[in-house]
Amino acid sequence: MSVHIAFETPNDIQEQVYEMVKSLGKDGRGRLKKGSNEVTKAAERGTAKMVVMAENVNPGELLAHIPMICREKEIPFIYVEDQAYLAEAAGMSLGTRTAAIAVIEVEKEAEDKFKEVKGHYETLSSA
Repeated sequence: MSVHIAFETPNDIQEQVYEMVKSLGKDGRGRLKKGSNEVTKAAERGTAKMVVMAENVNPGELLAHIPMICREKEIPFIYVEDQAYLAEAAGMSLGTRTAAIAVIEVEKEAEDKFKEVKGHYETLSSA
């Protein structure tokens, strides 16, 4: 397990995370910040509602500080397996990868998916 991973996210929950990211990014039902630098800024400023990080980041130290900031600012965070799949779900061009995304805004149509994923974070992070 990489240094930035605080807990395991089961595959079925990862699918729900990808669906949430897709509805916010690709389908335009919210606003996202993409990449570790943008995510770090959003977390530090407290503007992130949730952070999604890829597990296959190399080196893992790239994201090691993000869970600490999220805990300090009480921002939920969760993991998915693949950077490329995360980038695609976020609506980035094909062949792009992103280590992390921050959810900044959630429109009404996507709120149910967002709340469901947030509930999984609360369960997983306290286990």
